[in-house]
Amino acid sequence: MRERLRFLLSRLRERLWIKPLFACALSVAGVLLAHLADRMVVDGSVPEVTQASVIELLKIIAAGMLAVATFAVASMVSAYASAGQIATARAFPLIVADDVSQNALSTFVGAFIFSVVGISAAMNGYYGRAGRFTLFVLMVVVLVIVVLTFVRWVDRIARLGRIGAIVDKVERATAAALARRLHQPRLGGVADESSVAGVAIHSDRIGYVQHIDMARLQRLAADHAIRVGVAVLPGAYVSPARALCRLHGTQAIDKASARAAFAQAFTIGSQRQFDGDPRFGMVVLAEIAGRALSPGINDPGTAIGVLGSLHRLFAGLAPEEAAEAPTCDLVAVPALALDELFDDAFNAIARDGAGIVEVALRLQRHLGELGREHPALRADARRHADLALRRAERALNFPDDIERVRARHAAYWSGPGSTAHHFRNTP
Repeated sequence: MRERLRFLLSRLRERLWIKPLFACALSVAGVLLAHLADRMVVDGSVPEVTQASVIELLKIIAAGMLAVATFAVASMVSAYASAGQIATARAFPLIVADDVSQNALSTFVGAFIFSVVGISAAMNGYYGRAGRFTLFVLMVVVLVIVVLTFVRWVDRIARLGRIGAIVDKVERATAAALARRLHQPRLGGVADESSVAGVAIHSDRIGYVQHIDMARLQRLAADHAIRVGVAVLPGAYVSPARALCRLHGTQAIDKASARAAFAQAFTIGSQRQFDGDPRFGMVVLAEIAGRALSPGINDPGTAIGVLGSLHRLFAGLAPEEAAEAPTCDLVAVPALALDELFDDAFNAIARDGAGIVEVALRLQRHLGELGREHPALRADARRHADLALRRAERALNFPDDIERVRARHAAYWSGPGSTAHHFRNTP
């Protein structure tokens, strides 16, 4: 249930209208509740604030907030468009979910609604002396919040569409997904030890698996006294021909409705999501690097920065804490394959950066360091280092550049005692 709730909250964060709607409701409630002060406070105990001054101040706020909210929307749309052009369209959900931008837009729209409703109430004599003073205090609070939000938002919007900020967002989203997978290597399930094929459960939808409701599968398995073997992980592309899971011991599962209940535990959509799919984050980072290495952009520095992000992500795969005990003992789930993670992360960069010696050298360094630091990653790192070397040998034309890449590769992989100390002061 907790994972299901987190998945739904993540989808709500990607909707721009949620927070502004909440801010509008809060603003209306604040304006109306200010009238309670007329019943709770004696008029002589609060300063006198004239109705005309309250209305004029609210008009100023309303006019200003309408302009600022319009400017905020235009700036955010421009930043979104810029991000899609310089990075990749797959990073768009992370940019839309930016809390600072959403909070800023919500604050500006909420302040505008607060002013409009406040003007309407004040002009119709809704407030007494205490109510007008309370409304005035609320106006001051709203102005302070607006100013602080605007200053913070200006700094964020200036960075939101920049390539460095986008790479950082994708890296953090991927790191969070990997951390969750380390704590629950099989999504809370157990290893699949069954040799029986079982009865396949299919979906009539076509798309990507976005979420698997493990608690639902566990409950259904317990109700029918069976075991479930999950056949796909979040991020897998499925169609009616591909099984979502297989049921073992299905004597009691003889109704189509009962089997459909298992299929409903799999959320399938047209797009992949970052939070439950670590491989998608690797793919997006590789896409950003690949676009930077295209001849039209020619920005190897961004690709080198992405390699640093990938290095940190793979280094984080070494678990510092023990994995959580399985919570769904009737559901078997395959583990995340390291070789597929490496393929998603490094294949495109090795291909597109093979003809750029700076990228080829840095790729050998990161793969070599991963293999040296983490024995569990050594085989996959060595495989990709060899592939990258062969690509570079075919793509580079200058013999000295080829020798430099070969030397960097040999420093890490030629013999058990190889080190890279003589490259320590080079990039």
